[in-house]
Amino acid sequence: MVTRIVSSIIFLPILVLLVVLGGLPLKLGILAVSLMGMHELYGAFSLRDKPIAFIGYGFAAVYVICMEMLHSQASWLTGFISLFLVILLVCGVFEHARTNPVQCIIAFFGFFYVCFLISHIYLIREYPYGKFFIWLAFMSAWGCDTGAYFTGVTIGKHKLIPSLSPKKTVEGSIGGVVTAFVISFVYGYIIQRYFSFEGTHVLLLCSLTGIFGSLLSQVGDLAASAIKRYTGIKDYGNLIPGHGGIIDRFDSVLFTAPLVYYVMIFLISGQVS
Repeated sequence: MVTRIVSSIIFLPILVLLVVLGGLPLKLGILAVSLMGMHELYGAFSLRDKPIAFIGYGFAAVYVICMEMLHSQASWLTGFISLFLVILLVCGVFEHARTNPVQCIIAFFGFFYVCFLISHIYLIREYPYGKFFIWLAFMSAWGCDTGAYFTGVTIGKHKLIPSLSPKKTVEGSIGGVVTAFVISFVYGYIIQRYFSFEGTHVLLLCSLTGIFGSLLSQVGDLAASAIKRYTGIKDYGNLIPGHGGIIDRFDSVLFTAPLVYYVMIFLISGQVS
């Protein structure tokens, strides 16, 4: 526990600084996290030394650098993903002695699961009002995690999915949802009181992301656990002492960030005044 706290004290200010700065610093941070996370996932499936892994890294770098352009038109993003898949399959054909179709699929999955999903943190931050709502991705994920832990330790009796995560309980899951909702709602109430959000349903946005974000964060946590059990690893890495690797720390945020982004797009209709 002490190691986890010390690591949090060191890494949390860095995360906060990157999010506050936004722009290029945050984009570079997203790129670094994406590449390290993909490296961890590829390692879990023994793909690190294969050519398709480096194709994945290359496309991840291009995607992060060109995010704004790729998301400006659906055809750009569709074309990019199609090209990525074609090149992976071409590599699979010419490297068939060392690479099979399943590994090509895993290479694409690594890009989508880590890089594409976490890139929504940057997309949120650069959207109107994003500097306020970006924190919901972390509140709904880590607020749920904290609430679930203390609720589970205090009154947890019924196991949630013991085959994937023996320590998680139904009571803890409910406590996590309630905690994330309360934190998100209070945050929404505070920023709505002190800042102007023309045409934006702030409390609705915060409430929806608090509830559904906390549910998705638990799915993200369990999905990461399922992959670890399948590949026979305990942690994805040891970059963050007491926490594990990048995916171990961001597995829930990978799921909450896209939710916050698309709910925000749907509900926001104005600009910060």
